[in-house]
Amino acid sequence: MNDHARPDPVLRPDEATDHIFGPASAQVTLVEYGDFQCPSCAQAHGALKIMLAHFGSELRFVYRHYPQRAAHPDAELAAEAAEAAGAQGRFWPFHDLLFEHQQHLKEKHLLDHARLLGLDMARYQYEMKDHVYLQRVQEHLQSGQHLGLRGTPTFYVNGVYTDVSFGLQHLHEAIDRALLTG
Repeated sequence: MNDHARPDPVLRPDEATDHIFGPASAQVTLVEYGDFQCPSCAQAHGALKIMLAHFGSELRFVYRHYPQRAAHPDAELAAEAAEAAGAQGRFWPFHDLLFEHQQHLKEKHLLDHARLLGLDMARYQYEMKDHVYLQRVQEHLQSGQHLGLRGTPTFYVNGVYTDVSFGLQHLHEAIDRALLTG
């Protein structure tokens, strides 16, 4: 996609199904397709926290699940657990815990994370057992497939794909450019 192409409508944040950090009035919207077991996503997570603090209310961040099951067998269950936490208003703290403890994404670890965040454990366990949020994870995955994603993390700045394969500095620069031209 070039800089002048109209963004794919699938990239428009949806308050009902997306996890959004930052105000709707932000000049720049950053969408990430990520995988909780992906080492590159964990590296990006640290840099994103710095960027979110740096850009403040000028940046709105949207996280979408793109579990790469073949390479990361625990990623899909971790995404479901994050959704279960989100249903209890704790998506972002759970998201942070998953990236900060990326080597601990098995079911028993996810339970520990849920307890640590003070989730309603009966509700959490019921929803996880019944895979209540698997469909939402699958919808995120399908939207990424629609966009032709090949891996994670994948970023879009105001609907424009931003290649970070040579470093996250490219993402920072793309946000700066979007602020200048917005």
